[in-house]
Amino acid sequence: MIKPLTAAIGSILLFSAIPAGAHAQDSASAGASAAAQDAGTQGTKKKDDKVVDLNRIIVTGTRTPKAVDEIPGAITVISKEEIQHTLLVTEDATAVLARSVPGYAESSQAMSNTGETLRGRIPLRLFDGIPQGSPLREGTRNGTFTDMGIIGRVEVINGPSASEGIGAAGGIINYISKVPTKDGAETTFTTRYQTQGHGGSEGWKTGLTFAAKQDAYDVLLSASYIDRGISYDGNGRRIGMNTSGSLADSTSKNLFLKGGFNFGAANEQRLQATYSHFKIAGKGNYIQILGCRGPDDDPPCAVPRTNTSEKGHIFGSKDAFNDFEQYSLAYSNADFFGGALEINVYKADQAMRYLPENSSDKQDPLIAPLGTLFDQSEIDSHKKGIRTSWTRSDLFDVSGLELHTGIDFGRDRAQQQLALTKRLWVPPMNYKSTAPYAQLSWDVGPVTLSGGIRREDDKLTVNSYTTTYYRNRVFVEGGGVKYTKNLKNFGAIWRIGSEWSLFGSYSEGFTLPNIGIPLRNINVPGQSVSRIRDLDAIIFKNSEAGFNWRGEHGAFGATHYISKSPFGASLAIDPNTSDFILTRAPVRIEGTELTGEWRFSDAWKATGLYSRIRGKTSFWSADPAGRYGAGGLTKPMGVLDINPDKFAAAVTWNFLPNADATLGFTTLFDRHISGSDTRAFDNRTFSYDEQTHGYTLFDLGVNYDMARYGKLSLGVENLFDKQYILSWSQLAGYQNYWAGRGRMTSLTYTITF
Repeated sequence: MIKPLTAAIGSILLFSAIPAGAHAQDSASAGASAAAQDAGTQGTKKKDDKVVDLNRIIVTGTRTPKAVDEIPGAITVISKEEIQHTLLVTEDATAVLARSVPGYAESSQAMSNTGETLRGRIPLRLFDGIPQGSPLREGTRNGTFTDMGIIGRVEVINGPSASEGIGAAGGIINYISKVPTKDGAETTFTTRYQTQGHGGSEGWKTGLTFAAKQDAYDVLLSASYIDRGISYDGNGRRIGMNTSGSLADSTSKNLFLKGGFNFGAANEQRLQATYSHFKIAGKGNYIQILGCRGPDDDPPCAVPRTNTSEKGHIFGSKDAFNDFEQYSLAYSNADFFGGALEINVYKADQAMRYLPENSSDKQDPLIAPLGTLFDQSEIDSHKKGIRTSWTRSDLFDVSGLELHTGIDFGRDRAQQQLALTKRLWVPPMNYKSTAPYAQLSWDVGPVTLSGGIRREDDKLTVNSYTTTYYRNRVFVEGGGVKYTKNLKNFGAIWRIGSEWSLFGSYSEGFTLPNIGIPLRNINVPGQSVSRIRDLDAIIFKNSEAGFNWRGEHGAFGATHYISKSPFGASLAIDPNTSDFILTRAPVRIEGTELTGEWRFSDAWKATGLYSRIRGKTSFWSADPAGRYGAGGLTKPMGVLDINPDKFAAAVTWNFLPNADATLGFTTLFDRHISGSDTRAFDNRTFSYDEQTHGYTLFDLGVNYDMARYGKLSLGVENLFDKQYILSWSQLAGYQNYWAGRGRMTSLTYTITF
């Protein structure tokens, strides 16, 4: 550990002469204003303040604390209060994002986060700065990694971020754990009961959090347990078990420990250690019974019916689970060579197991007759790394000129197997990354200018392996792929008076194309890892412009963005296996987002957001033999990549000094997209047509504070018990015809002592 740490500090000093920068701008002042309280001494809000000065709201997701009004781009800060309101309604970890972030897709309501993109791209999720998930084999299980009850706020930086490097294609979602803010010790006990009013739908939660702060020391200890029943749709019918893992009929266990102390002459240094272990696992009480989409399905049916669940267990199968365990050690020094130094060393392990399937790509006649073999996919991922930064204000004695620089080291290892038969599905993949970066920002009166660069110097290594029976048992020669790229970004924000601001920015992002999918799908002999073009990195180029207005009673913001990648990636469904396949071709995404808040009085407040996203890609990629190039941008990107238009709003009424109620709704609109193209090389015609039907869901949350006797809260998800089909489930795929949850009523009791 000494050698990388020395290299990190040395590189920070070396890069102090390089200009840089990449940031973003608030577009959801409702969340940002509440975040001031969470930020402790960094941002403050008096109880009688009606409007918060956004210059004092501090955002840390940009790798250095930065006032929102100095960040050119779209940022959403989800406060502790907004998180708590969502938790009254549902324990889904990503539901708060679907309700609060304009460009975030609908919640999958499952253990996986399939289809949950941010502005049509996969975002980088961080937990206190530690990357979650793995771009080597994206198993869509990185959205549920802790109990949301320990999260103090969520910072969402929309659009690709060069400052973060690998994985930040759609933006950054940084979950920040709570911090003790009061001197002394306090313990919070939470219990929750929920039901849909049908047999077996009952669930409960119990959690305990201990926080202590004294002099230079602080500690946070939290443990929780959740037991969930089976889910029902609006028609009172059991919902089928999700093949990627269900929240229904599952248990969750979470343990979180964080402790730190400040030291030095003026307590300018801090050392902090964190441990987190979260596991969600199916109870195995139900099996899925497949539905039917109608007369055109195979086999056909006269009346469509969604997947459902019945009591039972597939012999020999194991329970699905998602298991996260991570450690981190952070050191900071506010006076290191005239600047602020931060070093975060982390180690994170994740294991994922999926439900048993007898799909064609899991068959092997050497094990069992074709069509009879059930198997379960299992992904193993291990990460470790060092993230560093050094920030110097008033550089060269120039007022407002700030340098932010550092270097990141990362190691990522992942593989996928078929767990019941111990067959290798995706070979072990090893990824090493070294990425120095630097960024510079300059406040010149009402204008902030920023610009920067990050260099990715990475390598992927894969050993030789043999594919499965379905892919013809071909031998693939191992090898390495080198990735080097300089990622640029720049932006500006102009604050006009005390109410208006305009911003514009350009940023580049870098990620890998879910490496495991093209590796496991090879079916032609003579392939070598080092010559597979589908393993090339994806580079995103994002241009964005917008404005914000903040007045005495409210705020409004709008942004428009265009995101391009010359050799991008989009998801499609294999017509033979109904499983996901990766399409590598040019991609262009364009979108508009609106956010707003209005306070009618001290008792009434309304918030709203709107998002519209459209994307195009090519029906075919360039021929490896050079006979033809990639097609034009004529294929519309569907619901697996891009969410339908979304409108959400909420009204909060403080009807008593110690009681409030929030009524909210989210609408996903109908969408019909289609396109076609003909390839001149062979006159082959391609076409795509997709129709999704929208829906509107209401939810209600009511809080009653009983002072020293605790707080009692009522939450109702899908208030009017609407029957609907999840948008991404409306596209025919492998066993994916699921309805959404019907009405769920929850009662939560919390007491702090």
